[in-house]
Amino acid sequence: MTRSSTSRSLMATAICAALYAVGCYSTAYIPSPWGFGQFRPAVIIPALFATIFGPLPAAVGAAIGTLIADSVKHGCLYLGSLIAAVPGNFLGFYLFGWILQRRFTWSRFIAASHLTLTLANLLVAALYIFVFKVLYLGQLRLPLNALIFLVFGLTIWWFVTMLPFVLLVTPPLIRAVASAYPSLVPEEVAHHTLREELPERWFALSMIIPGVTMVLLGFSITGTGLGAFISGFFGSATRSLVEAMTYLSGGALTLIGTLFLLQRSR
Repeated sequence: MTRSSTSRSLMATAICAALYAVGCYSTAYIPSPWGFGQFRPAVIIPALFATIFGPLPAAVGAAIGTLIADSVKHGCLYLGSLIAAVPGNFLGFYLFGWILQRRFTWSRFIAASHLTLTLANLLVAALYIFVFKVLYLGQLRLPLNALIFLVFGLTIWWFVTMLPFVLLVTPPLIRAVASAYPSLVPEEVAHHTLREELPERWFALSMIIPGVTMVLLGFSITGTGLGAFISGFFGSATRSLVEAMTYLSGGALTLIGTLFLLQRSR
């Protein structure tokens, strides 16, 4: 690696960290239905940097940015972020950038978004619940099945609230950077982003399938013993919030995918 490429990577890392910290903090006080785990549309920032600058600047920038935002929110170095969010963001966006660095297409971008949002959020949720909340703080004295359910509940919350931002906002940002600053963008990324459209059916299905899945999950909470399970361990208020989340997020994802498909078919 030359000195100029090293300087460029360091600058990209610093800018990614700063923008991500500001973006994360701006929504840090919007919690999930479980009472912790924040709303974080700012994932579009490291997703953009991973596509343009590669895996390492995005991964390090995301790890530093999330730690800064969480620590500012709590008024001290927040160990929950250090234990869970830092490794989850680092590994997630490193994987995202690595997949796209090997070969960029819009189909790979969509697949990488689904894969990394699932794996990274699952890692963050598992580390936060089992390592930070249970082992370190000694909280959440719940049976194992309830803790596992909580991990998956957090993972689903983050996935369905992050996915539409990554798929709807990041591609236009990539195109804008490729058009305004072509020297910054890898040739393959510039070629696909400026000359090719998102694969219509694949993009629509990537929204509709998780959307329908969330609606079905909502029906299962409403009409089966799953709702009683949530109420028994987490309270009726949490059940109502989770139930609303499944219907609203599922309906929104399904609607976005359907409208996109209908618009493109005209």
